[in-house]
Amino acid sequence: MTNNQQQIMKSAYELAMERLNKQSPVVKLTEQQKKEIAELESKYKAKIAEREIALKDQIATAAVAGDSEKIEKLEEELARERRKLLAELEEKKDQVRKPKG
Repeated sequence: MTNNQQQIMKSAYELAMERLNKQSPVVKLTEQQKKEIAELESKYKAKIAEREIALKDQIATAAVAGDSEKIEKLEEELARERRKLLAELEEKKDQVRKPKG
């Protein structure tokens, strides 16, 4: 079977994965990097949970008061803060993944 015939036999998924690996090869992480990333994930999970608890308490208070406008604003704030924290987490994880040197 020629190389061209093998290409035809590959699925679209396989071809896409080959292209992706050529553009950005998989980076092998050291144990130290894995540990740092796990610590970051744990830290940010706690930060997100802390904000959720605080804002959900405020949302519950607004619900009891029947203030639907305040509920909506607080839910938007919660979503915004969650996105911000997740973006920070990804940025810090990327910094850990970058080779030192």
